[in-house]
This record gives sequence, structure tokens and C-alpha cells, in this order.
Amino acid sequence: MGTEDDTVVGPAPIWNPDPQVVADAAITRFGRYVTERTGTTFDSYLDLWAWSVDHLEKFWAIVWDYFEILADGHPTTVLADSSMPGARWFPETQLNYAEHALRHGDDDAIAVTAVAEDGTTTRSTRGQLRAQVAAVSGWLREAGVRPGDRVVGYLPNTTPTLVAFLATASIGAVWSACAQDYSAHGAAARFAQLEPVVLFAADGYSWNGRSLDRRSEVTALQRALPTLRATVHVPVLGLPIDIEADSGGTHATWQQATARSAELRFERVAFDAPLWVLFSSGTTGLPKGIVHGHGGVLLEHLKMLALHLDVGPDKPLFWYTTTNWMMWNIVASGLLVGAPIVLYDGSPSYPDPARLWQIAADERVAMLGVSPGYLLASSKAGIQPGRNLDLGSLHTIGATGAPLSAPAYQWVHDAVGSSIQLASTTGGTDVVSGFAGSAPTTSIWAGEISAPNLGVALEAWNETGQPVVGEVGELVVTKPMPSMPLYFWNDPDGERYRDAYFAAYPGVWRHGDWLQVTERGSVIVSGRSDSTLNRHGVRLGSADIYDALDTLPQIADSLVVGAELGGGRYWLVLFVVLADDSTLDDELTNYIKQAIATSASPRHVPDDIITLDTLPHTRTGKRLEVPAKRLIQGHALDTVASRDAVDNFDALAQFTKYAGGHERPGSAPPV
Repeated sequence: MGTEDDTVVGPAPIWNPDPQVVADAAITRFGRYVTERTGTTFDSYLDLWAWSVDHLEKFWAIVWDYFEILADGHPTTVLADSSMPGARWFPETQLNYAEHALRHGDDDAIAVTAVAEDGTTTRSTRGQLRAQVAAVSGWLREAGVRPGDRVVGYLPNTTPTLVAFLATASIGAVWSACAQDYSAHGAAARFAQLEPVVLFAADGYSWNGRSLDRRSEVTALQRALPTLRATVHVPVLGLPIDIEADSGGTHATWQQATARSAELRFERVAFDAPLWVLFSSGTTGLPKGIVHGHGGVLLEHLKMLALHLDVGPDKPLFWYTTTNWMMWNIVASGLLVGAPIVLYDGSPSYPDPARLWQIAADERVAMLGVSPGYLLASSKAGIQPGRNLDLGSLHTIGATGAPLSAPAYQWVHDAVGSSIQLASTTGGTDVVSGFAGSAPTTSIWAGEISAPNLGVALEAWNETGQPVVGEVGELVVTKPMPSMPLYFWNDPDGERYRDAYFAAYPGVWRHGDWLQVTERGSVIVSGRSDSTLNRHGVRLGSADIYDALDTLPQIADSLVVGAELGGGRYWLVLFVVLADDSTLDDELTNYIKQAIATSASPRHVPDDIITLDTLPHTRTGKRLEVPAKRLIQGHALDTVASRDAVDNFDALAQFTKYAGGHERPGSAPPV
């Protein structure tokens, strides 16, 4: 299978695959395997992708065989029902995610490296990880936990969290977790829906050089979960356990839960048995519990990690995340392909903005994942990781969580390394995977995502529901993916699930992102379709505005909102947080407007630019465009976002004073 054809119409790639890397890549071996099985040959990645979508059942059957899935029953039926929602995959099989996560490598190989914010580093071998999972799963069984029971974690990103998850999965119980920056109220809004029987909870966590004691929040959370039969206390800060007699059922320390050796056993469950429940951000209403199954997650993550990201044995994976974000689940799945995984618990910029780069160098990481915001912050801080650190093992940088601007590609090329592939990805918690990304065989164009992922029937649809190329449209998936949600928790008739993804186009997944598929097959995401800037009938994604601003060192953060105010009025406003020592004078104002007019659209130059001290984000760092827009349109604060879903609720509340376009710098009404 060759690399992409660089003669396709369009801009020149900023990065092309190294032929030697291509020859040794897992996706190349997979392509040869497909050819051996089917007789079909592939001249490029896009050929392989098109085949995978056109022959969806055959593709996933070959994925099953290629990765040698351990199961009771060999599949004779791959897709018993292709309806969306309701697709039924591999109905005759039973398997277990944790069995696959723990089957690779000899006992002495390093499986997990955990780095604390203070620099303390602990390493666990494969043998140690297996032993701890066996001990905790034995403890859970003695506590009466059975397949289908729910076990939850109020925990930071440490090795015990990974062990507790794998132990839960090994017995067929259902896992859910959140980080301790959520209050007890916020955690309970998620966990209480599940009626959990066991809680794993840490005494606290570290952030920006501070140790944050969360024992009182743990007690409050226990009281909010009346179904608990037991609580396991995990010592992250080493504080004395604070136990109240009427909370959390029985109590055990982490040491007690791991003290007794046990046989490592796996309960093989149905392909679509629930593995974990991930929660939506909960910016409005009760967070939705999104249920994913053992088999769907297993196959999707094997495909993504091995074939797209090319991680595996001797290729360590480090993606900065917290337990609030689906990327924690992706990192855990690094074990599925035998990759050593690196966990970091702390601020990404403490004690300095180069912290994640330093960890990547220290741990000889092959795959580093960060947010677009971290790349932008590194650029504005003047960091030169490729010059100042030994990143010789690094071959791929992943970026997801928001659209990645074109200047970030150039900065990585110049400041990190011209040989490193910057793999921007778009996906979601909804499918706990990606819709589009890269592979070692795909070229990279600045500001673009290389191609749809294998097995993902990705298209952009216009307002009439027709696929378009070279135009912006709604991101849709026209055929099922194995990791699409089984269902939403407490949604017995499936109404909330259908409304979330299938209300616009029955039988077709509408994700809610604004997408363009280029003539060369690459993908450009322009932000959420419900926050599109629609001025005088001309629509623009908010990401285009942020791309224009990312080059300006005077701007530390920004939020653009286009609000329909009634009576035909429309207010396009840009809120900015200025960098230190910067002032929004006439010169900078004109500079910002010129940058937007030149790089984005002259029709979308903001009516007003307003400086704020801080801007709100979700717990995973995403901009809150829609809640801010609704406040400007006059909606009540308590209806636009849940307090626990926002990193700084006061920062969101400040938009109420702009309701109806009031408190504007100019006197003219928005038009």
C-alpha cells in the first residue's frame, strides 16, 4: 500500500510519510493481510479506507482475525442488524476487554509509568499490573460484585485508577469515573444515576504545586450514593483516612484491597455487554450516561491505536488527560496493543510550560497526545522542544478536543521536528474513538485532518441532506461503527439517544460538527454546527476565527459568539483575554479585525471586541460558545449550563450582563 499522491489539486503537504516508516507500519502490514484475504490491492490509504466502508462487515471480520481476538465462539455473523441506532455486532461471541489488555508482554516488561506533578515517578511491570488487577478483582468478588454491577471511581490519573478499572472490567462489572476537580455534587450527578455498589476514592490530588485535600468531598459523595456497599480509599496525598460510620458501606484501604494474591480470571461477556459509562459534559441538564460495550471498544481501539497511531510494544504512548475525558480511556487501551503507557497527574504547565515535552523526552515517548491549546501555548511561550530536549523517539503528536489551526502545524514542524507527524483527530466521547485522523501512510496538510478513519463512513451533508465535497456541511456517519453507544443510561425507550444523533437524519448519525471534505479526501472541522456564525446568510465556523487569532501573541484566549437577538438584529462579538502587558488599543483592535478579514472572512469581522479577565471552558477545556450565546440572547443562567460542568462558573456568569447586546462598547445597536 503506497502513500498519498502529492499531485492532487490543492496546497502542498507540510509533511509526507517516510518510505521506511511506511514499510514498517502496522497499517501497511494490515493492508497486505487484507490483500491476502480478499485479493484486493490498494494504491493509497484512501483506497483502503474506501474498501473498508464499502465492505464494512468484511473489514471488521478481518480486524477480528488480524488482532487474534480471544473469545468464546468464532463469529459467523458480523453485523446482525445494521440499523442506526440499534446495530448488533458479533452477536454469537463472548469476550472481555481486560483479558486483551493484560495478555501482552512478559512479566518483566514495563507496562505503566506514572508521573506525579512533584516529579515522583513509579513504574509497574506487566507482572505487577496483572497481580494488582487479580488482587483487586478478587476483593471485588468477595465484596459481592457481579457482572453488570456498577463500580465508580472518584480518582485522579494514577496507576490505582487503571488497576481499579481493569479489575472491574475483568469480572464483567461496569466502570465509570471522574476526576476530583468535580465537587461531590457534580460527581453524584453522574454516579447516582448508575446506582453503584463500590466507590474507589482518593484522598486528594495535586494541581499547580498545591495539594488539594478532597476527603470531605469523598464523604459527601458517599452520602449521595445510598446504593454503595463498600468504599476503597486510595492514598494519593497520603492523608489519614476520614471515615464516618454512616457513609459508604464497608471501608477498605487500597493496601487491603491489593494485599491478597488471587488468580487472574476473566468473565467473558456478550460482545455488547456494557464496559463503561462515559458522561456528556452536562453543560445543560443532567449529564447523559453514554454506555459503550466490551467488544465495540476493543475493536475500535485496536484499529485506532495500532493502525492509525502506530503504537505497540516498545512504542510508549503518552496522552495528557484527566479521568474526566475519553482520552483517559484511549490511553488505558494502549495496553490492548502492548504499548507501555505513561500517566501524568498534574497541571500541564507546572512548573513551566514545557512540562509535557519534558515528560515525553524523559520517557522516550513514541506517541504524544496534547490539546490544540497546549500547542498554541507552547508556541506563544517560545518553547523549542526539538532543540532543547531529546525527542528522538517521538514519531507522532496527536491533537484533539478542538480544531487545530494551521499555524500549529508549522510550529510543530519548525520547533519540534520536521520528521514528526502531527496527527489532528476529530471524534467524540459519544463513540469514544475518532471519525477522522491520520495514519503513517497519509500526508499532512496544515489546518486539515488527513482522512476519515478506517471503517468510518464519514460525509459532509448540506441543508438538503446531500453529501458535498469542497463545501461545509454537517458531519454525518452513514453506516454503523462498533463503538457507537449501546444506549444512554436511564433511557429505556431510547428517545434521548435518538434525539441526540438521529433526529435530523433518521438512520444517519449527525454529530453536530461543521465539516468539509476536500477534493483530496482530507477533512476540515470548523467547530460545532450549533455555534456557526451566520451573518447575512453567510455561514462560517468559529474555528476559522480562532485560526486567525492564534498567530497573535497579544491574545491568550478568545471566544467568538454570533447571537440572533430578535427583530432582525445580529451581534457578532469577540471576547478576548489579553496576554500580560497587552492592551486593547486602537492599533491592536484594527490588527485583530484585519487578521480576521484576511485569514477568515471580511463578512465576519466582529461588531465589537471585548476584553475579559478570564473565559469559561468545559472540564475538558472546550470553549463554551453555545452557553455564552444563550446568555446573550437572554436565557437564564441556570438553564444554559450546570455549575459542575464548567471550570469557572463565575466566568460564564459574566455574560449575563451582555444580554440583548447591552454593555456593548459602542452605542449603535447590533444589526
